[in-house]
Amino acid sequence: MLEHEITVGIGGAAGDGIASTGDTLSKSFSRAGIDIYVYNSYQSVIRGGHVWLRLRASQEKVSNHGDHLDVVIALNQDTVDQHALEVEPGGGIIFNSDRIKIDEAHLKAGVKAFPIPVLELLKSFPDKNPIYQNIIDLGALLALTGMDFQVTADLIKETFEKKGEKVIETNINMLKMGYDYAKKNFQPLRKALKGDSKKRMVTTGNELIAIGATAAGCKFYSAYPMTPATSILQWMANRGTQYGVVVKQAEDEISVVNMAIGAGHVGVRSMCGTSGGGFALMTEAVGAAAMTETPVVIVNVMRGGPSTGLPTKTEQGDLNQVLGASQGDFPRAIIAPTHIVDCYNVAVEAHNLAEIYQCPVLILSDLLVSEHHETVYLDDIKFDVPIDRGQVVSKWDESKGRFKRYQFTESGVSPRALPGTEGTLFVAATDEHDEDGVLVSDVFTNPVIRKQMMEKRMRKLDEIVKRFPLPKIWGAQDAETTLIGWGASGGVIQEAISLLAKEGIKVNHLQFKYLYPFPGEAVLKILEKLKTTYIVEANYTGQFARYLRGETGFKPTGQILKYDGEPFEPLHIVKEVKEKKAYARSR
Repeated sequence: MLEHEITVGIGGAAGDGIASTGDTLSKSFSRAGIDIYVYNSYQSVIRGGHVWLRLRASQEKVSNHGDHLDVVIALNQDTVDQHALEVEPGGGIIFNSDRIKIDEAHLKAGVKAFPIPVLELLKSFPDKNPIYQNIIDLGALLALTGMDFQVTADLIKETFEKKGEKVIETNINMLKMGYDYAKKNFQPLRKALKGDSKKRMVTTGNELIAIGATAAGCKFYSAYPMTPATSILQWMANRGTQYGVVVKQAEDEISVVNMAIGAGHVGVRSMCGTSGGGFALMTEAVGAAAMTETPVVIVNVMRGGPSTGLPTKTEQGDLNQVLGASQGDFPRAIIAPTHIVDCYNVAVEAHNLAEIYQCPVLILSDLLVSEHHETVYLDDIKFDVPIDRGQVVSKWDESKGRFKRYQFTESGVSPRALPGTEGTLFVAATDEHDEDGVLVSDVFTNPVIRKQMMEKRMRKLDEIVKRFPLPKIWGAQDAETTLIGWGASGGVIQEAISLLAKEGIKVNHLQFKYLYPFPGEAVLKILEKLKTTYIVEANYTGQFARYLRGETGFKPTGQILKYDGEPFEPLHIVKEVKEKKAYARSR
């Protein structure tokens, strides 16, 4: 067990209070000046099933949930059966001994059992409900890890403030009960982690997407609840009135996206969110936004597919879907946030891009980055963000001639007028059209206008790609091996590289965020300098590897793929790299 960090697993069934226990523990660490990263592996049932939450707390910033386990809070027997052997020597298992049995002979050497007789402890309290085992066990964890009891007690006061003094008093008594029992009966596991004075908040990628969109001036959000994008809708619904955002839950994703496009058409910054199954219903409308040159931001938070797939599990399986959304060729931008704070930054950037280039912008997130909880330093969030509305006409100067909404321009971006602007009458049709918006395909298709209009729209891509910075090599420039990732896999890849370095294996890293339009020639110049390359991604077919080869002609040495619904862990990548290197040497 490392002195500078600790990883806690909390397991049980849905309804056992795992999420609330994890939230309380996360905020307790944060308020003590300690960084955390939390991943909750939950099932798509309201009660029952196996829920497994891993919280990694560290005196240094961590970017994934790691692959070690120091302490388990077991709320049912299933958790012990599944995870007891994962606990590292020096760690232990906290459990309700009235319900759960552990044979210490079956544990790893150096792993301790910490039985808590919950029913016996509750005898002196009027409410003898064993549901309190989660907070009693949490109190024991505080004692075993040297955490400040009062920090968590104050947090409980805030959490249950609206439920009254009796609820607050009961929960603090339960916390104290577990704390005192552990202090009296068990030896502490370790020295307490040392915190610092940096101001942090515990948040998720989805919350930061919502906050970033709001900071960027988003005034309309529509969605149909679909895991793992639902918490964007929840954040917006809870705070929309406060920040002047109109929030609509529609009957399906077709209505969702068309509402957002309608809002964008009349000049309101708009966004909608869904996951892959919902995005499948949105795809026709994505093309409609491109044809009418209407700004809209669409968030796709990926989960395991196809079809209903794995509603509560992570995957990077929708790249092909968003690249192929709608029919025909049209301008749009696709961006995949690379870490939790980047979710905020990308939301801001997406709204600006959508209005500057009058096109749909797709944010391609995934369950892991969108739903995991992490400490974020307040200094990393810049609320005074740039807002660029693009070429919006407030009043048309008739000396310039008739207003042409889809005027042919060198940049591909035409003057945009909001409905009702004086002197700017135009048609916004989803059929192909001329500069005025008049259809050119009903009675006689005008091939000349079609060609000119298509080229005008597609010129936007040349301008958009100029705004996208090229990816940079992270780590030793002369490394023999390079790991290539996209989206939010960068943190776990970098930790794997650090572990490989300790074994004398020099590896560096290239991470892609801007997926479309793609600067193929410029990226190829970077790739050509690399030696052995492995692309790391969470899908079965290596979607990004195929895309990268299609855009650049570059073929990697190999791939490291994962598609079981659970995130990559550092040692998984380390093992794959070492095995591939050994295989290459043996050939």
